[in-house]
Amino acid sequence: MLGLAYWWVAARWFPPQAVGLGSAAISAMMLLGTVCIVGLGTLLVGELPRQPGKEGSLISAALIIVGGIGGCAGMVFAVVAPFVAVDFQTLRASIVDIVLFASGVSLTAITLVLDQAMIGLLLGELQFWRNTLFAVAKLAALFAASLWLSHSVGLTIYTTWAVGNALSLAALVGVAVLKRGGFSRRDWPEWGLLRKLGPAALQHHLLNLTLQAPMLALPVLVTVVLSATTNAWFYVSWQVAGFMFVVPTIILTVLYATISGNPTALAQKTRLTLSLAFVASMVAAVVALFAARQVLGLFGQAYAEQAASSLRILPLGPFPIIIKHHYVAICRMQDRMACATLSMIVGGLFELGAAALGARFGGLPGLSLGWVAAAYIEAAFMSRTVYKAILLIDVPTRRTFPIHADPRGRILWP
Repeated sequence: MLGLAYWWVAARWFPPQAVGLGSAAISAMMLLGTVCIVGLGTLLVGELPRQPGKEGSLISAALIIVGGIGGCAGMVFAVVAPFVAVDFQTLRASIVDIVLFASGVSLTAITLVLDQAMIGLLLGELQFWRNTLFAVAKLAALFAASLWLSHSVGLTIYTTWAVGNALSLAALVGVAVLKRGGFSRRDWPEWGLLRKLGPAALQHHLLNLTLQAPMLALPVLVTVVLSATTNAWFYVSWQVAGFMFVVPTIILTVLYATISGNPTALAQKTRLTLSLAFVASMVAAVVALFAARQVLGLFGQAYAEQAASSLRILPLGPFPIIIKHHYVAICRMQDRMACATLSMIVGGLFELGAAALGARFGGLPGLSLGWVAAAYIEAAFMSRTVYKAILLIDVPTRRTFPIHADPRGRILWP
């Protein structure tokens, strides 16, 4: 809700070119930040409960590493991106702009890992309050910028995002200092502990990255193929559609956790999550079909005119995405990470290629249609695995199959 409010303020008080460039820069920042955590978030979730007394040293070492990698990646992107799209020229307009973008990427990587560390420490409430403070702070900073700045550019919007991350991170560090009575020698980075990062953690990171990358890269693609102004129309419709995806996403997030501890419940849980996700997505698609112009009209008449057709198409995307996420959860449980990762890489490139082709011939509606069509083709290839998972349960009224598992708990398909 706070995210929608943020982009509502941006759309109402900033010019479309600034909104388009700001959203593209933020998408690039999120994508680079996700790449730069290099599996350390997954490592912390698993290792922190097994390393009592060493939590501080593990977390500090991980944050230093991802912060440094993120900063370097941000600098490289700010220098190279203008060669790909002229609209990114702002990122390297000065040393200050380059450092600003790099700092945003570094802070994003740090907060992503820190949020996962909070889960590993079973401190989910701190993660919730940090993200709430981040959302409120960036919204307040954006509103203040809209009132006080006479000249706004895309990096103005980007800066408010970085400011929100910095303030929420500072508040979390302050809470930690007060609770622990300050930092001690135990909190110094202990680099040797991080060598426990194994192939499994890197595989999970690569799979997560390939799963998220296409959706994070789409706004950047729109800016490169079309323009920053067009990306403003697209990004607002993308955010509204994303808000409609919330229920299916929440449902699918817990599927792997529930079936990993109880493989025999695979079919029952899969049928349940499929049903709930499809119903929620159907409701969202119907709302978008009939109320697209009215919803986008809240952001401004220009958004309703330029992006209504895109918003009517994008909510068709959750249906194949539901299949994709179920496929990934099943592959995780079966320890078929390499197969799933390869599928996600091929599928992600196909999605971006189809979106770029659609944009070339049909503008913004063509891009949206190309992405959705590619997602359905992917789902068609993955649906066989999901369908087999649905059948693996004893049901009195139908023919059933026995479930066999190896000593590690991985299901062997009949």
